[in-house]
Amino acid sequence: MSQLPAPPASRTLGTSDIAISPIAWGMWRLAEGSRSRADAAALVHAALDAGITLLDTADIYGFDGTGGFGDAEALLGEVLAADPGLRDKMVLATKGGIMPPLPYDQSRSYLTEALDKSLARVKVDTVDLYQIHRPDLLAHPQEVARTLEDAVSAGKVRTLGVSNFTPAQIDALAHFLTVPLVSTQPEISPLRIDCFENGELDQAMRMGLTPLAWSPLGGGALISPKGARDIAVATELDRIAGEQGVSRSVAAYGWLMAHPAGIVPIVGSQNAERIAEATQALEMRWTRQDWYAVLVAARGAPMP
Repeated sequence: MSQLPAPPASRTLGTSDIAISPIAWGMWRLAEGSRSRADAAALVHAALDAGITLLDTADIYGFDGTGGFGDAEALLGEVLAADPGLRDKMVLATKGGIMPPLPYDQSRSYLTEALDKSLARVKVDTVDLYQIHRPDLLAHPQEVARTLEDAVSAGKVRTLGVSNFTPAQIDALAHFLTVPLVSTQPEISPLRIDCFENGELDQAMRMGLTPLAWSPLGGGALISPKGARDIAVATELDRIAGEQGVSRSVAAYGWLMAHPAGIVPIVGSQNAERIAEATQALEMRWTRQDWYAVLVAARGAPMP
């Protein structure tokens, strides 16, 4: 059986000239458990040493419902301050626009301040990718666009992206922007397959957006499947993983990467070995039959 194209060793971030790894590392849980600067530095090095250059964080990472807002960014900032040479080895992405505990705020005043605070916490002058974390339904996309463009003009941000936006919300923001969006960050996994049929990935391909997949292991449900659907998907992944000598999680990453939209899975592990292991997905080869077998298990019904 013919195989799908292998994922490239490097991608560009959307239509920009920024080269990124085909796998990213996310820092949602970086600040958990009072992790030390040395421990955090070891994880950053693990990602970079494995060839993972796109590092993704957010100002909300570290927030536990009552405190910790900005903790992940601040810890990364400590790492970079202690070893400034690391900054040039990574493509640094962060997100803003959520004001704890849950209101979304993309007003000009809040979003400008949120970006400035992110830069201060990470101790950098510029981030390579700044993403609106979740859409603020009370912010007009034209106002958001002007704020983002000002950040680019000021040299605070190189490229722009969105996270958890619907296709219509992406279209609305893009309409008012004079600089292109380069990425979208939805939840995508073998257990979250809506994007394959609801137009999200079709839009990304049409607009040249790089899809950055958060929670590519289904929030851990693929690691410890319980329901019938989760078990069915895990079983198919195990079959393919066994044939190619990789773990189930690696197979899940590889499954996403085989899609023509160029999905970049964001590895959420805070374990150095797991981070390095993820890059084995680059060596996987998929047939259409195997790829669709996972999708059918996730759908719970044959393809129409």
